[in-house]
Order: sequence, then C-alpha cells, then structure tokens
Amino acid sequence: MKHAEPDDETLDLVFGALADPVRRAILNRLDGQDLLVTELAEPFAISLQAVSRHIQVLVRAGLVTQARSGRVSRCRLDAGPILKASLWLNRYSRYWQGRSDTLAMWLDAMSPPPRAARSP
Repeated sequence: MKHAEPDDETLDLVFGALADPVRRAILNRLDGQDLLVTELAEPFAISLQAVSRHIQVLVRAGLVTQARSGRVSRCRLDAGPILKASLWLNRYSRYWQGRSDTLAMWLDAMSPPPRAARSP
C-alpha cells in the first residue's frame, strides 16, 4: 500500500518541532498518556508560558492535540505526522544500506586472512 507523500510544509513543521530537545521530551512524556499542560511543565526548568509555546509548536506540526475545559488544557500525542516523516526518511534507506554493505565488504577485504591452526 502506497502512502501519500507528505508535503514540504508538513515535513518542515514536523522536523522543526522535533529539532528542539524540550519538544522531544514533551512528546516522550505524552507517549501512552494524556497530560495537563501543568503536568507536562513539571520536569522543566522553564516557565509554564515557555512550555505552552513549545506545545503550540507541536500543535501546529500536528504532533499534539489539546482539549480545553475552562482554563485547563489536556494534551495528547498524535504520532501520525511522525509516521509521515518516517516514511519520507525511509525512502533514503537504500543509500544507508548501500553504504553499510560497501563498508562491510571493504572491512572484509582489509582483514588479514585467518591463520591456519597448527598441528601439534
């Protein structure tokens, strides 16, 4: 089954969001659970407002959805855009595979031949 090619804007938003270690940590915290913004902010030595800005970047990239109830906002991971980015990256795996195969052949060629066992 062929997947739709992600557009450049989607890839830019996803890779831009993933480029920051705080945003990656937020995604890791959301893996398997929904959390309030205040809960997401707990381990970071930055302001709640800064965490909220990071979350907004993740929301724009489609990686996080928010459900608001009054002043409380619950966040949920949406890994769909990560899958799209992963599929795009996998297009280039043939280059990595080819290079690792070439390296393996070169290392084999450079290795000294095994020594024959001596008879007593």
